[in-house]
Amino acid sequence: MRLGLALGYWGRGPNPAHLDLATEAERLGYDSVWTAEAWGSDAFTPLTWIAAHTTRIRLGTAIAQMAARTPTATAMHALTLDHLSGGRMMLGLGLSGPQVVEGWYGRPFPASPLTATREYVDVIRQVLRREAPVALDGRFHSHPYRGADGTGIGKPLKPITHPLRADLPLLLGAEGPKNIAQTTRIADGWLPLYWSPTRTDAYQAALTDLPDGFMIAPMARAHVCDDVTEGLLPVKAMLGFYIGGMGHAARNFHADLMARMGYEEEAHRIQELFLAGRKEEAVLAVPDAFADEISLIGPRERIAERLELWREGPVTDLLLTAPDPHTLRVLAELNS
Repeated sequence: MRLGLALGYWGRGPNPAHLDLATEAERLGYDSVWTAEAWGSDAFTPLTWIAAHTTRIRLGTAIAQMAARTPTATAMHALTLDHLSGGRMMLGLGLSGPQVVEGWYGRPFPASPLTATREYVDVIRQVLRREAPVALDGRFHSHPYRGADGTGIGKPLKPITHPLRADLPLLLGAEGPKNIAQTTRIADGWLPLYWSPTRTDAYQAALTDLPDGFMIAPMARAHVCDDVTEGLLPVKAMLGFYIGGMGHAARNFHADLMARMGYEEEAHRIQELFLAGRKEEAVLAVPDAFADEISLIGPRERIAERLELWREGPVTDLLLTAPDPHTLRVLAELNS
């Protein structure tokens, strides 16, 4: 199992510690570093900055949002950074949810998310292969555009720049069973939002007949500390925000996932509190047990014991959101 560093997206501004963490992760032998985006900082610019200050570590987006860019624009970002980094780029994509897609990007959330995702990936693959001009008679991503509001004179094109790699790894963030199953067929890897090494049955039906080399790369908060309860607070804060605020009460993919993992009543309670403006109570309502099973928190000995559970399962890459160099070092030593 390889280790990666997940830096996420910025809050109010750039985190001055991120570059130091990335260079330390490379020095310690971490395989990859990942950036993200929500509705603030983008995923590609910080990754380019990190690429300029590193030489070996692989670079991934976890995740870049599909609604933010057309598939050809995303392919341009990926092939450009792949060239600049000497072939270190990995493209992680996610569809996001209706509130973000429609509220932030001002676009309709696709009526068929599976079809929209499949077409998006198809276009990117065509760009990277550069075998012919991009052509797709699609429902959401037609190339050339043939809508009634267009001119009708769009011309099929292939990229001017020759991609460095036709097989640049493409991973998808997927939560629903059908979406996960499709991911195993059309992508090179899967980026689970929450992964519990003690509940792999929650995903097993969608993970049959995996292709060789398929990546399963969940994110997990890691922190070497003495007080487990205190160490879990950032995990609970994240869960409170995602379960309670990252979606509508009637359509929240993160809450649905928590429910499928055995915490349906708790997920509904977190949503109720958060949407009522009682955000601190929502965070406290997150069960310690759930926060604990999807993270690696506590003294070194406890983390070592729990890390073995992750290593025994199908996870190929564990992407750690680690707040300090000491935690990065301990995890590198324990995973060696």
